[in-house]
Amino acid sequence: MRRSALLLVLPFLFGAGCAGPADGPRSPAPGGPTPGAEAFDQRAAQVAEAWRPGPDWRTGYVPLEGPTVLTGDPGFTPDTEAAFRAGWYSAQVGIPPTRVGGEIHFPDGRLTLPLVSAAEAYRQLDQGDPLPCPGRPKRPGRPTPGGPTVEPGPDGWATSSTQTACLPLTVTAVTFGAVPVRTSRGVAQVPAWLFTVKELATPVARLAVAPTAVTPVPEPTAPARPLPDGLVAAQDMAAVDGARLTVRLGVGACDTGITPLVWERPDVVVVGGGVTRATGECIAVLKLEPVTVTLAAPLGARPVLDVFTGAPLSIRGR
Repeated sequence: MRRSALLLVLPFLFGAGCAGPADGPRSPAPGGPTPGAEAFDQRAAQVAEAWRPGPDWRTGYVPLEGPTVLTGDPGFTPDTEAAFRAGWYSAQVGIPPTRVGGEIHFPDGRLTLPLVSAAEAYRQLDQGDPLPCPGRPKRPGRPTPGGPTVEPGPDGWATSSTQTACLPLTVTAVTFGAVPVRTSRGVAQVPAWLFTVKELATPVARLAVAPTAVTPVPEPTAPARPLPDGLVAAQDMAAVDGARLTVRLGVGACDTGITPLVWERPDVVVVGGGVTRATGECIAVLKLEPVTVTLAAPLGARPVLDVFTGAPLSIRGR
């Protein structure tokens, strides 16, 4: 699965509308009032009041991150990051098909769930072969005419070039462990298969919980009407660090004055943004703009809701 972090050619989701009373704080705006801040507070209060998750939100396993997790700084190059985002892998080691059982450790308790085998996890991780690139081999040992000179080595064909674009990431080992994952019940230790990758500094983890045991994120609950002009929606979360929250806003290509907006209660956080619309003609694209807000208290297990849809946001991943 591939996700673009640049431009998404999508219809605009913005329009005119109305909102109700507000009762939560928002981010201060240096230099004067933030465009759309009052309308944001009103809409955020409605979103918070409409938030009614089912019992599984507090008793089940609802992950708020993707199933592929990096365990540290991988030391990406542009080429290896492209391979990771696209899911290009080549296994140079046997992947065991044995199934195991395991527990998820939440801050408020434990939950035993069925897990997938390493072989199943690898099948989920590997999304196919890269497309061929001019002047480079598609896979090690398959020279491309006119490309770098290659000669056989102790482990097969080796190239004199250190470039890796159009090549898969090489899995050299697999172990069973656990990784921290943000869930509806806070950050939990979740069983995972850890794949050692030759080209990366840290393993790539694939969460091992069987898909049948995963509770999906609740459907949006916000009022079904457009946002007031000058407000934009949050698309996903990029990072959480205590009280600091980084989200990606969906803004227009010509929007200016992009300002994050946040509304919070002890049980919920609502995020969005304010913008100044450009006058005149502008290309109709939606741009993902990362912004950071500081909450009044650490996020903890509180859901982060988008002010447009009312949906809980997940941390983006591959």
